[in-house]
Amino acid sequence: MIFVTGGAGFIGSNFVLDWLAQSQEPVLNYDKLTYAGNLKNLAALDGDARHLFVRGDICDKDKVLALLRQHRPRAIVHFAAESHVDRSILGPGAFIETNVNGTFSLLEAARAYWGELDAEAKAAFRFLHVSTDEVYGTLGPEDPPFSETTAYAPNSPYSASKAASDHLVRAYHHTYGLPVLTTNCSNNYGPYHFPEKLIPLIISNALAGKPLPIYGDGQQVRDWLYVSDHCAAIRRVLDAGRPGETYNVGGWNEMANLDVVHILCDMLDRARPKAAGSYRDQITFVQDRPGHDRRYAIDARKLERELGWKPAETFESGIAKTVDWYLTHQAWVDDVRSGAYLTWMEQNYAHREGNA
Repeated sequence: MIFVTGGAGFIGSNFVLDWLAQSQEPVLNYDKLTYAGNLKNLAALDGDARHLFVRGDICDKDKVLALLRQHRPRAIVHFAAESHVDRSILGPGAFIETNVNGTFSLLEAARAYWGELDAEAKAAFRFLHVSTDEVYGTLGPEDPPFSETTAYAPNSPYSASKAASDHLVRAYHHTYGLPVLTTNCSNNYGPYHFPEKLIPLIISNALAGKPLPIYGDGQQVRDWLYVSDHCAAIRRVLDAGRPGETYNVGGWNEMANLDVVHILCDMLDRARPKAAGSYRDQITFVQDRPGHDRRYAIDARKLERELGWKPAETFESGIAKTVDWYLTHQAWVDDVRSGAYLTWMEQNYAHREGNA
């Protein structure tokens, strides 16, 4: 069995679904079910004995340790995190609590459990920490992509909290010998992505006839990674990564945000044409967010060289699958856009309109 934290969130639920589609090894899925955790993502696993869901907080060390002792997993895959930069600007406390204190509590539980294992199980155990390229800061237009040796320079409360968690994971390996692995990924996209992030936000707003908000000039560059490619990379690192090592995971798809939005609008124009005009007509430039990093790019050659992984999807193939998924899962979108999500969207964007 493996123990997955945050397995009802976007990347976590995709990982659990992909894992159980390819393996008979059970998953203990531990998730607090905050606004971004959605058990409907995992509806396909209803009645599947290989999937055990437990609602809980990673800050609850005693509960985590009891579960580890009861189910004796061979690995922990740690996705659970607050992950939205804008939310971290408006409310950084939750990011410190979950990403820093929660990772610390999880590491403490893992260290206690690992220390009780017999020699063979202890040698085989892994703690895989899933992190982000945002810990490296921002790049200039001509700078080389982030590598595993790039100095950390986080610029938002979110990225600072993830940087802190990365450092804790590293420290537990060097101080206590805990066999950890860290992955730092670029911007994920794909099914079950909560529509506060760029791609699902643009798709859902376009279809609803709402403005398509673009921060600043829209020339912020990101490397785009299809979520199933990321899941495959994590499986490969878990299987063959060297304890104590970091592996960057990227899609080799650098693209400006505005270009991504134009591609999405053009795809929707073909798939769901409006009565008049183009979805591009809904683009609205809004005030940029504070400290907005200009460019991220990932050098994923270490992962390919050492473990043989490279992305299977191009941006063209991945975004086609993504748009098709959202067009055929409108009920899921409608569900997650209700209630607390709408309150958040109003809070975040209302004061930006007309202030570009």
